[in-house]
Amino acid sequence: MKWIEIMKMIADNGISVFTVSEFRRVTDLSETAAQKFVERYAKRGLLMRLKKGMYMVTDNPSPSLLISNRLYRPSYVSFESAMSYHRIIPETVYAVTAATTKPTRNFDVAGKAFIYHKIKTNAYTGYAPTRIGNEVILLATPEKALVDYLYLVNLGKKPLYERLEFRELSKEKIVANTILFRRPSFYKWVQNDIIRDN
Repeated sequence: MKWIEIMKMIADNGISVFTVSEFRRVTDLSETAAQKFVERYAKRGLLMRLKKGMYMVTDNPSPSLLISNRLYRPSYVSFESAMSYHRIIPETVYAVTAATTKPTRNFDVAGKAFIYHKIKTNAYTGYAPTRIGNEVILLATPEKALVDYLYLVNLGKKPLYERLEFRELSKEKIVANTILFRRPSFYKWVQNDIIRDN
């Protein structure tokens, strides 16, 4: 099978980031042939290995937020990345930050940091499929991105940004998302020190 044919199959099936088994499904190659194909083209530099068994086409890189969703599952983009996207913080964020119910992990893909913070299972909500360009990613709502971030600040795992801009956000949704963490001291801190001051 030729590279151009494979590129067309990948594009037609919308799998810009894919596992070997997904690649196999769209190409109808055997497991061995699919594995050899991706390894050969990764060595040639036409495919980029994101982690063991996961690849993307090198000359058509996927958006970092999509890579984040696929690299470590379950996860959704949140914290500083989602706050930057929703303009809650003015800074550009260079690492991609995401929430997961799995253990906290960091990945480095082609010099880009992907950081996953574990949150409580009952707080793993408040995200929605969001179209960015041609891709759909799981992204925290503005209020949930803020609350996820504030939770880590409250635990002493992140510093508090001085320039949080959330006057346009729903205070009721912020409070509702805070309750999901089932931590009374966190709820009080957000109510008394964060919301009241803004």
